[in-house]
Amino acid sequence: MIVGNRMTKEPITVGPDDLLIRASHKMQAGGFRRVPVVSEGKLVGIVTERDVREHHGHLEHTKINGAMTENPLTVTPATTLEEATQILLERQIGGLPVVADGRLIGIITASDILNAFLDVMGASHGGSTRMDLVLEGEEHGLVEATRIVAREGGEVLGIGTYRQKPGEDPVCYLRLISGTPEKISKALRASGFNVLGIHRIGTKEV
Repeated sequence: MIVGNRMTKEPITVGPDDLLIRASHKMQAGGFRRVPVVSEGKLVGIVTERDVREHHGHLEHTKINGAMTENPLTVTPATTLEEATQILLERQIGGLPVVADGRLIGIITASDILNAFLDVMGASHGGSTRMDLVLEGEEHGLVEATRIVAREGGEVLGIGTYRQKPGEDPVCYLRLISGTPEKISKALRASGFNVLGIHRIGTKEV
């Protein structure tokens, strides 16, 4: 997955000679925490909610170019979400301007990446359930697991793997959008699968 598919296109911007009060109003109206600063179509900086707070009481008299971060870190539309996430974590920032051919075309934020994560996990689909299990050989492999799910009236929305700790065996998860999870789990366990748990958003785990 790449930034260009998940970014906010044509973001709200301000100019370097605008006053901070203008940036503050735009952030409040849009519900966001940063605004790219653009001059003649090119990105020259970024001003954040923190910058506004630091100049509280002087917003009507302070130009944005006196408070913004110049030459901010950027990514391109072809940057992977993994790389963008690493930059956000390492630099402890909440968003990155997206630039192509020297011009600002979007912004990617931590919220955009979290939404993408939910989509990949299948968790953005209302009413879905994640079932975690260990796959062990063909007899207790993915093909047999999905066959049992289908037999018990379940439908698999997504499949993936993760490791709870580095070096541990991967755990497989099935994202189910139909069927009775407890019934499916019981059938899998009866067939010898090691079902680790059933996970629902906003409810207790089974």
